[in-house]
Amino acid sequence: MIPFLQEYYLTLKALHLISVISWMAGLFYLPRLYAYHADALHNNKPQELADTFIIMERRLLRIIMNPAMILSFVFGIALIAIIGLNAGGWLHAKILLVLLMAGFHGYLAVQRKKFAAGQGDKIKSAKFYKLINEIPTILMIAVVVLVVIKPF
Repeated sequence: MIPFLQEYYLTLKALHLISVISWMAGLFYLPRLYAYHADALHNNKPQELADTFIIMERRLLRIIMNPAMILSFVFGIALIAIIGLNAGGWLHAKILLVLLMAGFHGYLAVQRKKFAAGQGDKIKSAKFYKLINEIPTILMIAVVVLVVIKPF
């Protein structure tokens, strides 16, 4: 535990929550953009529409999601430094789920590169992207339950 951080606990917690909410908003929205983009590609919609999606996807990922994820980790690690890793099994489970969420974020970044490179043959269906859009919701629900209820 880092004692001097304790006086900033509530501020760090607020900043952590703000960062997480921003990150989650992007994780909810980007797969939906991919669904629309895939639909446009697979149904021969105008190229201008696909170009617009490419710009929106890049900006969402680079300007909102990446900084929000980084700040979520920074403030989360600061909070762990205050409460300690021995806070309970709930914290270890939360860390695992957050790492899975970061992995999903990375997967979305790889998909963005495929869309931007015009690799239409490697783009999955709109239905696929709508389906994976549920992954961050499930992970978020599990994290919130762990943090609030602390079942173990």
